[in-house]
Amino acid sequence: MPGAGTRSDVPGDPDAAELELLQGLLRRSHLGAPSELAAMIADQAQTIDASDVALYLIDYDQSALVPMAGGAADATEPLSVAGTVAGRAFSTTTILRTQDDGRHRLWLPLLDGTERVGVLAMSFHRDDALSDDLVATCERYAHLVAVLVVTKAAYGDAVEVTRRRRPMTIASELLWGLVPPLVFATDGLALAAMLEPCYDNGGDTFDYAVNGRVLHLGIFDAMGHGLAAAGVSAFALSAYRCSRRTGSDLLTTYAAMHEAVGRQFPESRFVTALIAELDLDSGRLAYISAGHPPPLLVRGGNARTLEVEPAPPLGVEFPGRGPAIAVESLEPRDLLLLYTDGLTDARDPEGEMFTVERLSQFIEREAAGGQTTPETLRRLRHALLGREAAELRDDATALLLEWQGDQPYVLMPQTVP
Repeated sequence: MPGAGTRSDVPGDPDAAELELLQGLLRRSHLGAPSELAAMIADQAQTIDASDVALYLIDYDQSALVPMAGGAADATEPLSVAGTVAGRAFSTTTILRTQDDGRHRLWLPLLDGTERVGVLAMSFHRDDALSDDLVATCERYAHLVAVLVVTKAAYGDAVEVTRRRRPMTIASELLWGLVPPLVFATDGLALAAMLEPCYDNGGDTFDYAVNGRVLHLGIFDAMGHGLAAAGVSAFALSAYRCSRRTGSDLLTTYAAMHEAVGRQFPESRFVTALIAELDLDSGRLAYISAGHPPPLLVRGGNARTLEVEPAPPLGVEFPGRGPAIAVESLEPRDLLLLYTDGLTDARDPEGEMFTVERLSQFIEREAAGGQTTPETLRRLRHALLGREAAELRDDATALLLEWQGDQPYVLMPQTVP
């Protein structure tokens, strides 16, 4: 086996070169520190004659791709998601090509499963066009890079520091450390989440888990803002997971969370919540609202708020009022939005509230435009916060899912010449 960063011993054998490219990176990554990732990835790419290799990670605002130190020397500034080739590769999960004076440059989306991690840029100096086999090799390399970025991030701060363009509050640090990835998909399901303001969230959180063919969802909004509220929200999330992981049903889980929050924070703090279960085969949705806004359903271009009789918020006693399970049958291609009230209380630059109606219109418009679920929620975030005069009066958190029935989920990079 050739040493790391060297060419294959079999000249002209693309399979051998690809094998060395992937195996070499895996071998080197075992003892590689997170801060060495970009340099390691760039160096190993020389196996296939790639140069100017740059690793860009998406920032917390979901608005810029930030270069990680150690890659190409000219990759020093963030690239906007809007209006750049790198941004289009990220937002559309499409492999794009550019060419300039004999330099062919590939822009490859980095996908860990379906989570959009960033973009990998690679150049090839040659007169002839890049072959489909070479592009496919680069695609597989990008997939491996994405997995390494996610796994190595747990062992150091280099990935986190790259993604942050502003300081993060302690409350946000606590909540971001608990929530699952912002994007997930499996056959029959696509899901995306939003947690804003990303650097100063202090009371909202969310959770999801797929066990077998059941999707479990939870969204939580603690009273107040800041570290105290974040602590209560984190406690409620932990209570939710603790009950769910014992196999408890929705009623038992609500009771366990309600009792835990009330015992731990008597007469001082409470949490509104919505917990749900979706059968991925049948589309049966069951949910309980603990004083929380009901879900929004978008079907065939029309949106409506689902009915639910709210139970008391977690930790608040209302004699005679208990939880009730609401049920809805989803249809293929339905979109379901769970959200906190900070989303509909947000104000645009003209000072007008976003409202449930405007939220519905936005989701409907993006769905009609064929946007993916993750891209729809990213655009919603920028509709709320993308302009200086826009204002969040409270934390704004959302879970958007698309139930696709028996259709397999496809989110693989496609190549545009």
